[in-house]
Amino acid sequence: MNLSKSKTASSTNNSINNLTSNLTSNLTSNLTKANWTIRDRQFIWGDRTYLMGILNVTPDSFSDGGQFNSRDAALKQVAQMIPYIDMLDIGGESTRPNAAAISAAEEIDRVLPIVAAIRDEYPDLPISIDTVKASVAKAAIAAGADMLNDVSAGRADPEMLPLAGKLQVPIFLMHMQGEPRTMQINPQYRDVVKDIQQFLTDAISVAKSCGIPKHLVAIDPGIGFGKTLDHNLELLRNLRAFQSIPVPLLLGVSRKSFIGKLCDRPDPSDRLLGTIAACSAGIAGGADILRVHDPKEVAEACRVSDAIFRY
Repeated sequence: MNLSKSKTASSTNNSINNLTSNLTSNLTSNLTKANWTIRDRQFIWGDRTYLMGILNVTPDSFSDGGQFNSRDAALKQVAQMIPYIDMLDIGGESTRPNAAAISAAEEIDRVLPIVAAIRDEYPDLPISIDTVKASVAKAAIAAGADMLNDVSAGRADPEMLPLAGKLQVPIFLMHMQGEPRTMQINPQYRDVVKDIQQFLTDAISVAKSCGIPKHLVAIDPGIGFGKTLDHNLELLRNLRAFQSIPVPLLLGVSRKSFIGKLCDRPDPSDRLLGTIAACSAGIAGGADILRVHDPKEVAEACRVSDAIFRY
């Protein structure tokens, strides 16, 4: 027997078996994710990549602070995004590194008129409210928002998860080490992928104990929130690992500082090409939703990446 040929054949068979196993695992993980229906929109996870448009109505967000914090400016921005987005995320408090916290009353004053105006203008658009405060979330849902996006995964306000359980609305749970004011001060992990996997698994369990069924939960590994450049890259390289958690996966890489470092682009608005590259990597890793500032350009990247990776 030719041992060289035997080894080659064995190696080929192992590669085929591994590929088949990975494809089966990927298909199974998507099949176990409960699809969402929000207003007139169906979200069939694994079918294609969905886009969440970002609308910051803050004076100090890292990328577009102060640009859309009036009613008219917000509506104009949303009108430009509408042809390309599947949902809209509205935030009234900056979570950039070193951002100062604001009161619930101030945050409500910022977001409620915008949520109400957008709901009136676009009655079928799914809207999420980006907040860590239960009182803000409750007010925004009453004004027309449909989902909650909590970058603290319910840790910042003990009333947030019980509120989501009472309202039975979808909630995005994100990993963040520390808080915005401190999160970039020497973040450390034993194993960044495994640590965040465990954190998100535990967060889902806590949410369930508060009355939130798993089919209303989505997760976000929190790129840039308490992570170094190497941590962010390691997460993106191993994003497929989060498919072991059978809920939708949201990824936010748009205009993030790690792109600025890699591409020498200090101005966040000048990071579009790097953002598109990172988004395509996220799609290859199984991201279901991309949270983006530039949906028109990213939408084209999604169509190409979906054709390559979702077959």
